[in-house]
Amino acid sequence: MTDMRRTLLWVVFSMSLFLIWDAWNKHNGQPSLFSPAPAKTSPVGATPGLAGLPKSAGAATATAAAAATPGRVPAAEPVVAEQATITTDLVKATLSSEGGTLSRLELLKTPEHLEKQWYEPLTALFGSGSSRATNLERNVVLLDESAQRLYVAQTGLIPTAGGSGLPNHHTVMALMPGERTLLPGQNSLQVKFESPVIGGLKLVKTYTFKRDNYVIDVRNEVVNESAAPITPRLYLQLVRDGIAPPGESSVYSTFTGPAIYDEAAKFHKIEFKTIEKRLPDEKPDHPVTSDNGWVAMIQHYFASAWLVDKPDGTKQAREYFTDKREVTNPATHAAAHVYSVGMFVPLGEIAPGTSKTFDARLFVGPQEEAKLATLAPGLELVKDYGIFKMLAEPLFWLLTQLHKILGNWGWSIVGLVVLLKIAFYWLNAKAYGSMAKMKAVSPKIAEMRERLKDKPQQIQQEMMRIYREEKINPLGGCLPIFVQMPFFISLYWVLLSTVEMRGAPWIGWITDLSAKDPYFILPILMTLTSLLQTWLNPTPPDPVQAKMMWFMPLIFSVMFFVFPSGLVLYWLTNNILSIAQQYVINKRLGVLGK
Repeated sequence: MTDMRRTLLWVVFSMSLFLIWDAWNKHNGQPSLFSPAPAKTSPVGATPGLAGLPKSAGAATATAAAAATPGRVPAAEPVVAEQATITTDLVKATLSSEGGTLSRLELLKTPEHLEKQWYEPLTALFGSGSSRATNLERNVVLLDESAQRLYVAQTGLIPTAGGSGLPNHHTVMALMPGERTLLPGQNSLQVKFESPVIGGLKLVKTYTFKRDNYVIDVRNEVVNESAAPITPRLYLQLVRDGIAPPGESSVYSTFTGPAIYDEAAKFHKIEFKTIEKRLPDEKPDHPVTSDNGWVAMIQHYFASAWLVDKPDGTKQAREYFTDKREVTNPATHAAAHVYSVGMFVPLGEIAPGTSKTFDARLFVGPQEEAKLATLAPGLELVKDYGIFKMLAEPLFWLLTQLHKILGNWGWSIVGLVVLLKIAFYWLNAKAYGSMAKMKAVSPKIAEMRERLKDKPQQIQQEMMRIYREEKINPLGGCLPIFVQMPFFISLYWVLLSTVEMRGAPWIGWITDLSAKDPYFILPILMTLTSLLQTWLNPTPPDPVQAKMMWFMPLIFSVMFFVFPSGLVLYWLTNNILSIAQQYVINKRLGVLGK
C-alpha cells in the first residue's frame, strides 16, 4: 500500500512539474502541447474575403482562387468605408459600409479581465499606478478589426457556381440614415445598408439591435433588377485570426476556434491547427451539408454564432465550411493566417423585378448556459466542460440553485463542496481510516525496513503480514480517491468555464472569482492546508521520500498562485473539510501526531 501511494504521488508530482513546464512555455510564446500554437495576427487593413481571401490579393490571383474553390470571393480594391457606431444597453457595435460588416462589438456590462502584476495591489494602496488601474477598467471587445486583432462577422452573395460578380462583404454599400443609439423606452433600433446593383442584384442588409439582448437580427433582402432570373447563394461567416484572446491565462488552456453543430453529427470543435494542416482537396472532418444547426467562433467565456433555423422548425438546406488563408503584411512582408467558419444558403431562383428575403440571427456575447439553450438546439455546448460533461452539467445546475439561495457565487462554491463532502462522507471515512492505520503502523514498518534492509523480498512479505494483522486494506486509501476524482475534476471545469464568475465578488479583497487573488491570501492558505494534510498522512519510512512528501504540496501549490480565486476557493474548502474529517478519525484511532 505504501509503495502504491508513493507511486501515485510521484505520478501526480511528475504531472504537476510537466504542466508547470508547459505553462512556462506558453507564457514565453512557445507552442503548448495541449493547444495549437498561436498564429500571427492579420496585418493592418488586410480583411480576408470569403474563406480567407485577402483584400490585398491581385485580380489574377483572386480569380484563380475563386475558380479553384467555390465560394471564395475575389477581392476589391481597398476603400475608405463609412462607419456606423450603434449603442444599446448591452453593446457598442461598429458596422462598416464595406459589405455591411460587423467589425467591432464591445460588451458594455462586461469589464475586461487583464491580469495585474503582483505589485499592483500594493501600489494601488499607496496611491501609485493609477494609469494602469484606469486601463484595467475597459470593457471586453469581442469582435474587432484593428492592427492588433481581426475578428468580424460578414455576409454576402455568390453565384451558385462560385466566384464573384454579386454584392459581397467587399462591396461598398450605402448607409441609410437613422437612429444610432437605443433610447430609453425604445426596445429596438435598425441599421440599413444598400448595395449598388452588381450582376443584376441589389443586396439590402438590415441589422436589428434589441434591448437586453445579445442576439442581433440580420435580414438580407436580395432584389433582382435584371431582366433574367438569377439563382444566388447567401453566405454567412465568422472570420478571425488565430491569436489567443486578451486576458487568457498562461497556466491553463481553454479552447479558441470554430465550432459547427447539426443534429446528426452533433457538436464539433475545429482547432486552428486542424484547418492549418488540411490539404486543399481534403474533405473536412466536420459536417458539410445539413438542413439544421449553426456555426460559431468560441473562446473562453464568450462566443459568436450564426443562427438560421426558424422557430417553427422549418428546415433550411445549407453547406458548412471552414477555411484558412495566408495573407501578407505590406509593411513587413510577414505572413499571417486568418480562419473562417460559415455556411452557404441557397436562395433559389429570383425572378426579374422580384426580391427574396432571408432572416438570420447573430449571437455575440457571454456563454450564459441557460440563455444559450433557449436560442438554438445545442448552442449551450459552446461552454466547454471537458471530458466529464455528464457530471459537470448537474453540478452546474446545483451550483446555480445554491446561488439562488445564497446570492453569492463564492459562498455557492463553498456550499457545493460541502454537499459533495457530505455525499462522499462514508467513502472518505474509509479512506482516512485506512490512512490513519497506515500512520499507526509506520514506526513498526520503519523499524522492520531498517532491520531487513538487505532483504527486499522479505520486507514485502513482512509488510503484507503486518497489514493482515492490523486489518489494513492496501487499496483502502486510494480507491475512494479515484472514485471521487471525476466529480472534483468536473467541478473544476464548471468553475473554469462559468462566465457568471467573471467580476463576481466573494468577500473583502476577492472582488472577481475569475481573477487570481491579488494578495495571494487564498493560495497561501491552500498551501498551508496542503502541508497540514501531509502531516496527517502516513510518513514514508524512506527519509528521501519523506522529504518529497513535504516538497510536493509546495510545488503543486505554485500553480494556484495564478489560478482564478474561485478555483482556489474550491480547493481550499475541500482541503479544510478533508483535514477536519481526517483529524477526527486520526484522533479517534489515537495516531494524531505520530
